[in-house]
Amino acid sequence: MAEINSMTGRKVLVTGAGGFIGSHLTEALVGAGAEITAMVHYNSGSLIGNLAFLERRARDQIRVVHGNIEDGDFMMHVMKGQEIVFHLAALIAIPYSYVSPRSYLRTNVEGTLNVLEAARHLGTARVIHTSTSEVYGTALRTPIDEGHPLQGQSPYSASKIGADKIAESYHRSFGTPVVTVRPFNTFGPRQSARAFIPTIISQALVRDEIRLGSLTPERDMTFVTDTASGFIAAATAPDIEGLTLNLGTGETHSVGWFAVRLLNLMGMDKPIVQEPQRMRPELSEVRKLVSDNSLARKVMGWSPKVTLDDGLLQAIAFVEANRDLFRADEYIR
Repeated sequence: MAEINSMTGRKVLVTGAGGFIGSHLTEALVGAGAEITAMVHYNSGSLIGNLAFLERRARDQIRVVHGNIEDGDFMMHVMKGQEIVFHLAALIAIPYSYVSPRSYLRTNVEGTLNVLEAARHLGTARVIHTSTSEVYGTALRTPIDEGHPLQGQSPYSASKIGADKIAESYHRSFGTPVVTVRPFNTFGPRQSARAFIPTIISQALVRDEIRLGSLTPERDMTFVTDTASGFIAAATAPDIEGLTLNLGTGETHSVGWFAVRLLNLMGMDKPIVQEPQRMRPELSEVRKLVSDNSLARKVMGWSPKVTLDDGLLQAIAFVEANRDLFRADEYIR
């Protein structure tokens, strides 16, 4: 395997490039001088998702391909000649996983298998596989390190556990050079209203009250550019194949706390009410997530840089500038 020490001139593929984190990662890779193929899900309108928010000169440096992660033949084709693959394509909305669990297995598990099988046969130098802190479930000990037990508390988290274990098995069985990054909750510009921070902001702009699900779950929130830098660090740090690495801040607050903080930053005072349809099933709710990121600091020198308030202000500014993207009067799974 070729030594990986820089992104300059490297041929990289980003799956899920049109998504929230994927678009920021793609943008960061442009800045790092990589030669990028950005894969977005095929659609009849040839839409490129959040990549549309990149400046024109950045988009002009990206080769966009439309495809389906569930198609193994397509993945073999699109990964040919790529040195590094950042695999982010996934179904991620937890509420919808209660409605359509089979689709999560097909996309998240089988899609990951397709990436790994292509990497195995093509000799890809490194695959960066995307996990999620949801695989830990409610914290049994804090902070949560990478050795914490995995708990499938939703069909989504179960599908990601399956994907993580497939990645682990390919490294152990075939020597496939996989690094698994496990972001804790990520937030920032371009995030959809499926996440609670843009939900709070968009409702605050147009409603007299903020309607949420449970207010007590605690989350470790990382700003999206810090998460993207963690992905790039995982691609460039030497001798970390086979590792799983947490990307989080080590700080946690409740959903209710974030609602109050956002309203304060927006100069507003509105009631916060719970709406039953937004609640997770009792045994499925993840009560507390807080990261131990010491391994990522040790092996690849990564740590978050953006302060919580600075990140929240950037998220507020994005929603305010793009109100037409948010339907604050509807609950969207």
